[in-house]
Amino acid sequence: MLNDEDRIFTNLYGFEPHNLEHARKRGDWDNTKAILKKGREWIIEEVKASGLRGRGGAGFSTGLKWSFMPKELGDRPHYLVINADESEPGTCKDRDILRNDPHKLLEGALIAGFAIGAHVAYIYIRGEFFNEGSAVLEAIEEAKAAGLLGKDAAGSGWDFDVILHRGAGAYICGEETALIESIEGKKGQPRNKPPFPAMAGLYSCPTIVNNVETISVVSTILRRGASWFSGLGLDEKNAGTKLFCISGHVNYPCNVEEEMGVSLRELIEKHAGGVRGGWDNLLAVIPGGSSTPMIPKEICDSVHMDFDSLREVNTALGTAGVIVMDKSTDLIYAIARLSYFYKHESCGQCTPCREGVGWIWRIMTRMVKGNASVEEIDMLWDITKEIEGNTICAFGDAAVWPVQGLIRHFRPEMEKRIMEYRKSVA
Repeated sequence: MLNDEDRIFTNLYGFEPHNLEHARKRGDWDNTKAILKKGREWIIEEVKASGLRGRGGAGFSTGLKWSFMPKELGDRPHYLVINADESEPGTCKDRDILRNDPHKLLEGALIAGFAIGAHVAYIYIRGEFFNEGSAVLEAIEEAKAAGLLGKDAAGSGWDFDVILHRGAGAYICGEETALIESIEGKKGQPRNKPPFPAMAGLYSCPTIVNNVETISVVSTILRRGASWFSGLGLDEKNAGTKLFCISGHVNYPCNVEEEMGVSLRELIEKHAGGVRGGWDNLLAVIPGGSSTPMIPKEICDSVHMDFDSLREVNTALGTAGVIVMDKSTDLIYAIARLSYFYKHESCGQCTPCREGVGWIWRIMTRMVKGNASVEEIDMLWDITKEIEGNTICAFGDAAVWPVQGLIRHFRPEMEKRIMEYRKSVA
């Protein structure tokens, strides 16, 4: 269990106002100038040493990512882009930060921007997050009025502006290059990589794209020290704290900050009031947002919530959106519903995804009734493997992993449904 004194997001539930006065009382903007005076290299090395990995799903080392930016400022400006396009079903952590702790995000943006040589940050926010966007705009104006943003930000000698850019609710714009395309006024479609954004990102300039949670924890890490953050969590590769979103068949759905590597059972029972009907009523859990493969109860009994532990059981931490499903759940229908979502949200750029995800949805729709053959389960698996790893971005992988999880762990249920349908129409 995470000790209260180690929590970074102390206003996650909005019990206090989100304004600058109360943010400062919670420790935000506390002598930010001193952090910046330590220099870019120190900031990047400290973030590396902390073990902070991207909290948007990919889990890449944040400090290492920053180090890819050109060291010298040339003719092209550098940009920081913050991904607040939280569109993953089952995930709602970033919106609570935006709504209740926006100054933590803005201070982290200033520090990150300074470290990568950027004078401007764009916060790309999901269009439906109207109240959250309003809170961020209010915080930006407060910070500017207090001299914390704009010219000579926080007295550091570094000019820094933050611009809020509202999206239109497309899931694909959560992918960093599609997000960049959208800011530029183009259709939100992923770019081929290389070149990577650190070399040619927004307006073909060096750009770093980070998730809201990733940027928001930076200032606290630098104040308390890399060793403090790396001392939390399961190990040095899975360090620090993490926001977990727990939804579905639990008694108290919630967002909670916990140590990386907390056991899934402890997370559900201590923070979400346990599974509806008791732990033995658990059927399966999607551990990292809807795009990660589900795992059955026997794995949930002992698995830990971190990047490496979940990868070892053929799933992923993703955004840590924990979706709990009890024995009343029709898993085949649930995955078919997700297949429809991914079919709808495909940008259509890559043939395997454009054609394959719709094909998967149509097969899954028949699987819900059992109107299929057992051989089609193998064909369905083969289709997912033809899509996985064969598209420009990871959307194709995200679309097929839920189906793979269903087949991997609940194939007997699919076969039973098919046999029952055959008997009913015989």
